[in-house]
Amino acid sequence: MSGRNDAWADGQGRVYQAAGDQHITEHHHHTPDWSGPDSVRRPAVGRAPVVLRDRVGEMDRLRAAVESGVGNRVYVLHGLGGCGKTAVAYALFHHATSEAGRLGLWVNASDPASLRAGMLAVAADRGATDGELVGARSGLRPAADLVWHYLDHSDQPWLLVLDNADTPAILRDGGWLRTSPTGTVVVTTRQAAAHWWPGAELLQFGVLPREDAALVLRDLAPHAGSVEDAGEVADRLGRLPLALTLAGGFLAHQVIDPWTLADYSRRLDGGGSGLSPTDPIELIDQGAAAVGGDSRHLLSHTWQLSLDALAAQGLPEAGRLLSLLACWSSDPLPLSVLSGTKLDPVLPASRVESALRGLLDHSLTELVSGEMRCLRTHGVLLGSVARTTPADQREQLTVTAARLLLSALPAVPDRGAQEPRVNLLAPHVIALLRRTANWAPNQSTVEAAAECALRLVTAVHRAGDYASALSLGSEAVELVTPRLRASHVLAIRLRQRVARALFRLGRFEESEALYLHVLEDCERTLGPTAPDTLQTCLKLAGPLFNLGREQDGTSLMRRAAEGHTQALGPTHPLTLLARSSLLEVSTQPTDVAAGSTLVADCLREVGEDHSITLDTRLNYACALRQAGRAAEALPHIRSAFAEYVRRFGPDYPIALNARATLSMILAALGQYAEAIEHAENLAESRTRALGPTHPWTLFAKDLLEQYRRPQRNA
Repeated sequence: MSGRNDAWADGQGRVYQAAGDQHITEHHHHTPDWSGPDSVRRPAVGRAPVVLRDRVGEMDRLRAAVESGVGNRVYVLHGLGGCGKTAVAYALFHHATSEAGRLGLWVNASDPASLRAGMLAVAADRGATDGELVGARSGLRPAADLVWHYLDHSDQPWLLVLDNADTPAILRDGGWLRTSPTGTVVVTTRQAAAHWWPGAELLQFGVLPREDAALVLRDLAPHAGSVEDAGEVADRLGRLPLALTLAGGFLAHQVIDPWTLADYSRRLDGGGSGLSPTDPIELIDQGAAAVGGDSRHLLSHTWQLSLDALAAQGLPEAGRLLSLLACWSSDPLPLSVLSGTKLDPVLPASRVESALRGLLDHSLTELVSGEMRCLRTHGVLLGSVARTTPADQREQLTVTAARLLLSALPAVPDRGAQEPRVNLLAPHVIALLRRTANWAPNQSTVEAAAECALRLVTAVHRAGDYASALSLGSEAVELVTPRLRASHVLAIRLRQRVARALFRLGRFEESEALYLHVLEDCERTLGPTAPDTLQTCLKLAGPLFNLGREQDGTSLMRRAAEGHTQALGPTHPLTLLARSSLLEVSTQPTDVAAGSTLVADCLREVGEDHSITLDTRLNYACALRQAGRAAEALPHIRSAFAEYVRRFGPDYPIALNARATLSMILAALGQYAEAIEHAENLAESRTRALGPTHPWTLFAKDLLEQYRRPQRNA
């Protein structure tokens, strides 16, 4: 340009220059921008499954819904993000268009703009004119009415898939979800609340069976390993279809140095065989490039979509509750754990119900029916949530998680069957120990988690499940020791429990070795007369007696009895237990004579029905038998045995011990018929409970043979 003024135009702007006054009028006519999908005839999915595994019943039901003449149906496929809802919808879409003679229409319903654009594209596909579409887009006519008018008058039967409808209010506002005699609608969503889907048939989707989950990995990476290897990795991934697809895609797309499934499994554990440690969620997400790569295909992000939706609905507490659940295991969690006000300050008690309902409605957790109402949350989800939990929240979360478990576990478990929820809490206690180890909170928090483990192992042991007590106790010791040291009192008590379980399982040498280490730590850190030190002495005597070292065992028992008497008095429960144990093995006339006094002390101090009194009656009967006073022993042992059976059942370990004593006393009195009857029962029960080679099983069989021999000779 030239002249006195310089100017420029950009876009659709105009520059005018004149020497005199002019009036310029300019009219611009714009066609509306089109931002709709490029196609509604093809599913908008990142990657179709190679083969749809499992889902046989669901697919049969859905195939029937697209048969000729079927219409006016809505099916809602709901479940946790990544469980394969879209894959099922894709498989149905392919069947409907290639085999059932239906027109397939696919719309992304994840947000209002995508839904509106997609549905108007459906109307255009079914014959809507440009003028009608312009009117609907500009708001001059109801858009949903236009779409459904053309769907109702379609010249072809159709299948309409509304994918990722995780916010059902989008469909409700404007009436986008309807039925039509000419077609079938399928909705995929994480929103499980039935009130959003009136008149629809709901199909819930969860994880895959192990065999099918393994095949998903084999479909994607057939050369990475065996079916057994694939099954192990599938278990590690919780058999969630998205995680399996990501893992299989990752393995299939490696070029330079391909991994096997075994390599992948070791990497999920944090390394091994020269592999550098990697966060498991980060490792799984590396497969996203093979399946599309958007946030819905990332384990680290997919569930955040649901939490964001809950926060937008006024339920930010749902995220806090999910973070609390991430302190525990993916196994069923008794709902009673979440009752009361013990969640403060993590979550106000008044908001627990609404927060939980939000998680349930968005398929972030699920209710499990059974003897006890429970909650189950997928393990990969919990791992992902724990990974992104802010560091400044972790301490309070683990403190609250430990406090809730402590409230649910018995402080002093009695012998016999425990509450059903005790066994249900076992995986959550171990998971909490792992979480505290990874999050490294204050020592007091680790101590609270260790106290949970001690209560759990004690309860399981006193229920008679010694193998589980050994497994749980050993794992707890392994997790607790690096943070509390082996000499910490809670670590000592857990190690005592492991030694007790080894003893009950007949592994006497191992039990003795562990007890000796514990006793050394007790004497060094707690002192030679501390209660834990004396209790270790008392329990160490058990394996020593069974290894034939009666003198050493008796010496330790006397040390425990005398130490407790001096520190606590002669009638303290710990003292009564030590005196009673000494009575069981003593052959000294003075000790036997003191038995009646001990029984009287127990009756007076703890009562007739207390387990200490029962044990003392049993041990007094043993002492009388060994002193050759079987006739005096018989009423004591009959009374104790009957009470043990009544309280704990005939197969409980202490009841079997009483039966053995009763059988020996009867034999000493020449009553072989009844003695043999009890010995037969004893041998059968111990074989069933402990196995045929356990030392106590072999003792029972030897006892039975001793009683039968005089009968055969006669």
